[in-house]
Amino acid sequence: MKGFKNKVALITGSSQGIGKAIALELAKNGCVVVLNGRKQDKLDIVKSEIEKLGGTAHAIAADVSNFSETQHLIQQTIERCGKLDFLINNVGVSSRGNISELHPDVLQQVFASNVNGCIFPTQLALAELRKSKGSVIFISSLAAIHGLPGLAPYSASKMALQAFAEALRIEEHEHQIHVGILRVAKTAIEHQKQTVGANGQLQTLKARTNEKVLSMERVAQDCLKLIENRRFTNTQTLLGKINLLLNRISPLLVERILIKNIHRFKEESQ
Repeated sequence: MKGFKNKVALITGSSQGIGKAIALELAKNGCVVVLNGRKQDKLDIVKSEIEKLGGTAHAIAADVSNFSETQHLIQQTIERCGKLDFLINNVGVSSRGNISELHPDVLQQVFASNVNGCIFPTQLALAELRKSKGSVIFISSLAAIHGLPGLAPYSASKMALQAFAEALRIEEHEHQIHVGILRVAKTAIEHQKQTVGANGQLQTLKARTNEKVLSMERVAQDCLKLIENRRFTNTQTLLGKINLLLNRISPLLVERILIKNIHRFKEESQ
């Protein structure tokens, strides 16, 4: 892909999963990659993988749901790399459980990670992104199209990012900052990936083996295409695009379809 060589990209939540896949793909295309997560040892492993491929990476541990730690992350990125061209807001956590049974900690954890963890890096990176006329990308989900049963906090957090991104596009139009949202379809689950259970405690997700799911590499490639083409949105898969269209035409129809298939969501919550 064009337009990535010698650019600097910061990817939050890049010690594993989709974030790691995006970091590897950017590095393969010539980007200097800044890895971010809460655990330095896991970041260092990914950093070594990138360097073995001949790429350049920096690993900076920080909790992006914490404003002061995010300040440190952005400062260190500029000190080490001298600029910032792309910010990939990938950090996030999912949840399980119906609204009636959710512990208050679930809402706090999901919104702290998925909303604050994207808003804080974006706000603090804007000064540098204005200089580079760079990109801010939000890794969203098909759950942002219509609220899903058993996934209410997650759906709500991703919908909140849609509004934030829309406002950001208008505010930063004069500075030529590109804002993009990638609505990710069902993706392969990395081994031992965790979600927040209804009781507020982390639970390990089961592998997705009996259904068609996208690879993390495919998600990463779509993310790079979104940057390269400077598009606002990309909704993955034909089913996702149909869902988006139907929800615009008749949200009640989508609701009926979800009610009919609610057993599938219940099975995934086990």
